[in-house]
Amino acid sequence: MKSITINGSQRESVGKKATKALRNAGQVPCVLYGGDKPVHFSAQELAFSKLVYTPNAHTVVIKLDSGETLNAVLQDIQFHPVTDGILHVDFYQLFEDKEIALDIPVNLVGNSKGVKNGGILRRNNRKLRVKALPANLPDFIEVDITPLKIGDKVAVSELANEKYTFLHTDNTVVCQIKTSRTAVVEDDDEEEGAEAPAAEAAQE
Repeated sequence: MKSITINGSQRESVGKKATKALRNAGQVPCVLYGGDKPVHFSAQELAFSKLVYTPNAHTVVIKLDSGETLNAVLQDIQFHPVTDGILHVDFYQLFEDKEIALDIPVNLVGNSKGVKNGGILRRNNRKLRVKALPANLPDFIEVDITPLKIGDKVAVSELANEKYTFLHTDNTVVCQIKTSRTAVVEDDDEEEGAEAPAAEAAQE
């Protein structure tokens, strides 16, 4: 999985007054959890643009002014209700030997047969939550919709693999092709329909 580097400055004062001063200076107060103790630091708000304003999933490399480097994932973010400015960010520290749960975007590829025949593609889940070691976290989960006909769907059980575990039930629908008023009978169905009368005629 791709990583984004954030340069941060450790902070000793964590009270409201100190936090307000940080924000006035264009800094975002942050906390890193998951280690022996929480790590309080701050970073420029612009440093979070590639992490927050994107549908992609990333891990984070936090480089502190003390020289320490920590690996993490974004856990929670708070925005200002009026300006949408970032008020606070929580991170969770990653360890190579510990699994982590993360929401991974679903990437659909191919051209569905059902859509070509007038069906409607419905994306039931744009992200799926998985659990894995940091090294096994995927950038995205790819689903090939080419063979899907009208009425077909893709469930989580069809995407199972050895690198990570889905934190959803097996019958969770990822995407499906719904029928519509403009849908037409697919080629395969037309051929089957044509064969049936011929078979009946042969029996007579």
